[in-house]
Amino acid sequence: MSTVDLNGDNFEQIINDNPFVIIDFWAPWCGPCKQFGPVYESVAEDYPDIVFAKVNTEVEQELAGHFNIRSIPTLMIFREQIIIYAQPGALMGGQFEQLIEQAKDLDMADVKKQVAEQDSETPA
Repeated sequence: MSTVDLNGDNFEQIINDNPFVIIDFWAPWCGPCKQFGPVYESVAEDYPDIVFAKVNTEVEQELAGHFNIRSIPTLMIFREQIIIYAQPGALMGGQFEQLIEQAKDLDMADVKKQVAEQDSETPA
């Protein structure tokens, strides 16, 4: 599956309609982004059940700002509309695949329980 370009218009729909979304926040002038891009595209082909998306931070500054993207490339993984990973830095193919497998293995019932506990502890 090829990657999807995310923007302010389709972001919410892509996240809400898909149980597993990986996002690459990047910019055309970013050297590490250019190096990571082909790795991202290649790994995306191996996981047709996952949506691989890209956000051009130059074009989608509001979206990048919403997620406090300060360094690129930044990878963000959503499972069932919950951010389970968000880290800057390019990964090599093997590292990226290992990260995906770890994300796939997460017990989302446990993650949701932890999120609910954190939310109940946060003052309104």
